[in-house]
Amino acid sequence: MEVSLTTPALLFPAISLLLLAYTNRFLTIAGLIRNLHKKYQDDPDTNIKAQISNLKKRVTLIKNMQLFGIVSLFLCVVSMFAIYETWQTIGSIIFGISLVLLMISLILSIIEIQISVKALNIQLKNIEND
Repeated sequence: MEVSLTTPALLFPAISLLLLAYTNRFLTIAGLIRNLHKKYQDDPDTNIKAQISNLKKRVTLIKNMQLFGIVSLFLCVVSMFAIYETWQTIGSIIFGISLVLLMISLILSIIEIQISVKALNIQLKNIEND
């Protein structure tokens, strides 16, 4: 299959929106961590410490999601340059690597969402038991 110059360009809006969503998730979690840290300093509680630990895992996942997404976007640009220079084979290979990195980013996103849902279910279970 021959990859044209516009093929990698099709990923730009998708990757940009993904990075925006990842950044929003990161900022929300950062705010939660700051609030929980303040609560923990005022009243040390093992439940808060466990929540902060969970959020720390999620922040690490989001950081890696962003990293793979950014490298994917960068490789899209590199592949477009290679295709522009008529280095078709190299451009196609780089574009393929870019797609793999985007898939890794999406898989990490699925894992992060699952961790988030587990945490919410624990919180809901605590409310139901009260």
